[in-house]
Amino acid sequence: MPQRLESIKWYLWHGNRFQAMQHIELLEMDAECLEIDYLKLSKMAKAIREFRVYIQNNLDFIVNYGERYRCGERISTGFVESAVNQIIAKRMVKKQQMRWTLKGAHLLLQVRTKVLDQRWKDAIKQWYPDTNQVEEIPMAA
Repeated sequence: MPQRLESIKWYLWHGNRFQAMQHIELLEMDAECLEIDYLKLSKMAKAIREFRVYIQNNLDFIVNYGERYRCGERISTGFVESAVNQIIAKRMVKKQQMRWTLKGAHLLLQVRTKVLDQRWKDAIKQWYPDTNQVEEIPMAA
């Protein structure tokens, strides 16, 4: 099983979705066929099944990270996620004078996403149908 896991990881890293799915399905069958006395075997089988479903549902978003790496392109968004987590965490702590509620943070992120995706005009027209003119919102750097 460890070798099959390494193969799945390699195939996913290199964008070979077909081979990855084949190996995940084989791993799932291997787990179902195991006849050992292990208390957490059903949890492992469930985790493998959920992993297969997750990969299957996201096949279109799996990219070839090996190729990106060789071309000098970014292969991680960790630095962005870390910055976002720090900002949100700072605004959600109880000691903060003006902290965000979960609903407020969610709504703010929805608006910010629409601005970044340049879909904010359509959203404003949908939210406020009587609005005839929408001014340009400058994009923050």
